[in-house]
Amino acid sequence: MAWQRVAVVIAGEQAESLAAALEEEGALSVEIADADAGTADEHAVFAEPGADVAFWPRSRLTALFPDDADGALALDRALGLALAPALESASVDRLEDANWVAETQRQFPPIRAARRLWIVPTWHEPPAPEAINIVLDPGSAFGTGSHPTTRLCLAWLEDTVAAGDTVLDYGCGSGILGIAALKLGAAAATGVDIDPLALEAAGYNAQRNAVPLRVVSADRALDVVARLTVANILARPLRMLAPVIAAHTRSGGHIALAGILEAQAGEVAEAYAPWAALRVAARDEGWVLLAGPRHA
Repeated sequence: MAWQRVAVVIAGEQAESLAAALEEEGALSVEIADADAGTADEHAVFAEPGADVAFWPRSRLTALFPDDADGALALDRALGLALAPALESASVDRLEDANWVAETQRQFPPIRAARRLWIVPTWHEPPAPEAINIVLDPGSAFGTGSHPTTRLCLAWLEDTVAAGDTVLDYGCGSGILGIAALKLGAAAATGVDIDPLALEAAGYNAQRNAVPLRVVSADRALDVVARLTVANILARPLRMLAPVIAAHTRSGGHIALAGILEAQAGEVAEAYAPWAALRVAARDEGWVLLAGPRHA
């Protein structure tokens, strides 16, 4: 099977309306990306769910159409419907079918996530057998080790976990942080998530790594009070969860939070101030890790 691939660059404020118009004209999928990615003009865009999304100033839309469609005509109609003039000449080409499993696997090489920690997809051999290797299947759950916020948490765990520690990962996703904590010497780790698919992925990945990660749904009562609590979510839910995360962290223990942009660090730290003194402990590509002790 093959598809027609149509690509065009427009102003970011018109990206959403053009994407909708392309779908009305029969596009099977539409991707919006930074037209200047990989250049000095590359522009990072961050947003939380529910927030107004500002697209890149120059956004490239790539739409796939059935092979027998007239992609050029569909694009012309969509541009007219969206009142969105193209900033560059559009392109139309044919995308041939491929071994998409192999293509996807090539996008996930082993990653050195901290000094001693490597994230190794299941189809690769560990590049450093003497390291602490976490075998992971990149799937629908967040946490493959490639995102800066995950790397920040893994580095914090590597520096902080001591033998015999209890660890709570609130918003565990793939389970990567709890698995790492156990491999670093923690006695017990619990992963909590609201998404049943994340809990399933975390349990599966724990089995692949032969570690006893306990997974618990966020809608159930939690009976854990950990010495170390880590949460890699987003600023808004982290603020809302402050009383919960504090209640499940032992007095004198430590809290580490990620998924926070530098501009959001102050308001998140303020939300935790009644229970913990959190400070920016590390930075990576515009994201920060807040960490500090839980008050006695």
